[in-house]
Amino acid sequence: MGPVKLGKTIRTPLRLLFMLAVLVAVALASAITTIRLSIRGRQESMPQLVGAPLEAAEKVIADRGLTLKVEDKVYSGKYGSGQIVSQQPSPGTTIKVGQHVHVLVSLGPPRVKIPDLTNSSFRAAQISAIQRGLSVRNIATVPWPGKETGKVVAQDPSAAATDIYSPAINLLVSGGEPPTAYLCPNFVGRPIAAIRKELEDAKLKVGDITPIPTTTAPKGAVLFQSPPPGSKIGPDAVFTFQVAE
Repeated sequence: MGPVKLGKTIRTPLRLLFMLAVLVAVALASAITTIRLSIRGRQESMPQLVGAPLEAAEKVIADRGLTLKVEDKVYSGKYGSGQIVSQQPSPGTTIKVGQHVHVLVSLGPPRVKIPDLTNSSFRAAQISAIQRGLSVRNIATVPWPGKETGKVVAQDPSAAATDIYSPAINLLVSGGEPPTAYLCPNFVGRPIAAIRKELEDAKLKVGDITPIPTTTAPKGAVLFQSPPPGSKIGPDAVFTFQVAE
């Protein structure tokens, strides 16, 4: 009877066990990859939501793995309060699971009359709008000739509007008289002392005055100025100069 080959006897089961482990790992990785690709690649056809109540639309969307997002609430003479007025993406569109569906929801038909807020102060206009169930959404302030600062000069929608889309109103408010603008004179070549006095008498500001060594101009003559000649300047302009040393 020959000697028993223990090495070979032990190695064979170990090799089989190792191969089995490799196969299990490969199968598991393949399954995970398949699941991920399945989830990522899953798509749904966009249902018709317009006219549906918001709660029903939310359930329909959630059942498809999508998320409903209400972008705004608007007045509508066609759809009752709480119904979907519009949707994006549109019905029939293919959409991936996990994406958002954007909708507008009806507040029902308009129930408010838009007041005339022009020529009111902004504060008074805001109070008047709120008392009528409106909100002030966008406010823009611009210089306005002949209008006191803070007065409403325009509104949207106007007081005559009948087809009101949203319970929000936008106001344009006067920022007062436009600032006075002048054309900047040319000071180059003139003595800085005289220029400085002229500007200070006109209540304009003089900034840095930098001496520059030169032999081409008399001492104290302006070589360079900012703002440049001919440019538009306001009462808050600051003048800087380079002068011959």
